[in-house]
Amino acid sequence: MLRFALSRIVMAVPTLLIVAVAVFVMIRLIPGDPAQLLLGDLATPAALADLRAKLGLDQTWAAQFGIWFGNMLHGDLGASINTGQPVLPLVWDRFLISGRVVLVAVLFAALVAVPAGMIAAWKQNKAPDLFLVGSATLLVSIPTFWLGLLLLIFFGLKLQWLPVVGYVSIGDDWKAGLLYLVMPIVTLFLHEIGVLMRMARASTLEVLRLDYITHARAKGLSESAVLMRHAFRNAFGPTWTLIGLVLGNLLGGIAVVETVFTIPGLGRLLVDSIFARDYPVIQGCLLFVGVVYVIVNLLIDLCYPIFDPRVTAE
Repeated sequence: MLRFALSRIVMAVPTLLIVAVAVFVMIRLIPGDPAQLLLGDLATPAALADLRAKLGLDQTWAAQFGIWFGNMLHGDLGASINTGQPVLPLVWDRFLISGRVVLVAVLFAALVAVPAGMIAAWKQNKAPDLFLVGSATLLVSIPTFWLGLLLLIFFGLKLQWLPVVGYVSIGDDWKAGLLYLVMPIVTLFLHEIGVLMRMARASTLEVLRLDYITHARAKGLSESAVLMRHAFRNAFGPTWTLIGLVLGNLLGGIAVVETVFTIPGLGRLLVDSIFARDYPVIQGCLLFVGVVYVIVNLLIDLCYPIFDPRVTAE
């Protein structure tokens, strides 16, 4: 187990380095001169030169990357061009909002999707299976922004049960803060439940065809015992891996949901920074999402032996 964990951690190090290089290069490949965009067309050459020197744009890419990477290792991602606020605290504060929404949505989606997927596999090609698979396909097919708008119209405007737009910090007023997070969480929950349910069904179907399941049934065990004692552990492994991928993907793609519900999360910060040409914040957001994605999937890999101890055998 220790050898398996160390190997996964060592493999994550070059992955993080690749993420850092990719983020740095992508920002540098954006068309246009950042200094010109910030100062406008009427800026003097002297002002442009001063700003380029301040941003380090007058140096080679290798020198820029060395300075940026060294500062990054010390927790310094620069400062916002527009507000002057340090990037790392800004990104972290927004990440806490996005992470709360994503984590709760995926947690509830997994709690519902995994049992539903196992039931669908157990009742393959019967009414429960057809209903669950049809529902999962429908939920996956609906775009998150459209689903969010439907929830806004029905629960916010028609029934007036929940606030439509705005955001209140849970630290300031936890009751109001929770109300503002209900619809974003439900939107992600409904979308991801379809993805996880289909994976749980597919993996359970594969396990139910194995010989040891047939042997368990031949011993006279009930279907519930076969599912929970013998099928669940092996069937949950692929779904557990998908949960890690879903967490990372949602953190990187939550900007649409945050825009619909006006939540000041990490995705909204990234979108606002793109429109404002705030390159240090854009770079910090992309790097942070990439690092979180790698760390989440590393933790998923480290937990995988719980469901299948054979993965540690090397």
